[in-house]
Amino acid sequence: MENPPQATVSSIFHSPMRNSQQKMRTSIEDIRSLRLITAVKTPYLPNGQIDLEAYDNLVNMQIAHGVDGILVAGTTGEGQLMSLNDKIMLIGHTVNCFGDKVKVIGNAGSNNTAQAITASEQGFAVGMDAALHINPYYGKTSMDGLIAHYNSLLSIGPLIIYNIPTRTAQDIPPSVVEILAQNPNLVGIKECVGNDRVKHYASEGIVVWTANDEESHDAIWEFGAVGNMSVASNLVPGLMRELMFEGKNPTLNSKLMPLFDWLSLEPVPVALNTALAQLGVIKPVFRLPHVPLPLEKRIEFVKLVKELGREHFVGDKDVEVLDDHGFIIVGRY
Repeated sequence: MENPPQATVSSIFHSPMRNSQQKMRTSIEDIRSLRLITAVKTPYLPNGQIDLEAYDNLVNMQIAHGVDGILVAGTTGEGQLMSLNDKIMLIGHTVNCFGDKVKVIGNAGSNNTAQAITASEQGFAVGMDAALHINPYYGKTSMDGLIAHYNSLLSIGPLIIYNIPTRTAQDIPPSVVEILAQNPNLVGIKECVGNDRVKHYASEGIVVWTANDEESHDAIWEFGAVGNMSVASNLVPGLMRELMFEGKNPTLNSKLMPLFDWLSLEPVPVALNTALAQLGVIKPVFRLPHVPLPLEKRIEFVKLVKELGREHFVGDKDVEVLDDHGFIIVGRY
């Protein structure tokens, strides 16, 4: 594609891709080698629409600091607050603008299998390298249902399973993943349960990324994870690259732990959104149901930035303690 797609996507994408070259623009082995993938934040304009200029700036800063991959419209990127058209637009825009510099993983997950199929087809149509799929939540299914759900998606293109029981209320056990791993289109799993699970998958030859920044150092250097799908790299991509690529570094890991803890004060991406606004790299706009962290936590963030060093964080503006009136909360978007 030569030009970024427009903000709406035609319904022609409801059919499976017929052009295998477009669908498979990168090898599965290339995806399996990715060490640091940023689950990138989606910024907004004051009217609640996606701010593509700020988004491009965020992605460029990630690339400049050596991130391998970008996860578009994940939980951190608030894909759950997007229409399908906007989600596919953003995936296509990312591929078109940055696909020659970084691998693009699109969140196509849904608790509705038909919607997950459609999102996958459309995501591959606009060039994403792999699809990320959470297991069905709320309307949960059986283990046999999980296998059937994922098999219906694996036929479309490269797929990464996302296991985060704190959000879905259902763990995807290794017995299910090991069955699905027989399909060559299974790239691997993004695992949130902990490093014992990471160690198990690594011992079975299944590619696994941790999704827990606070566990990522040990996951890679001690338990066999191939990499990290990171939230913190939105803020400190250079330090996260150092932590992921340059060997064991418990000193740096300990230094970053207060930031990891602060980012987990509320469900992701509440703290991240607050931090990026305080750094001046996005507009202080929140889509409901998310709202900023309270004032005392915003003050804590300023102290964290000063302790780690402003030079390690994205952007070039001074970090600010925004007051409550400095934020825009949007209920219709």
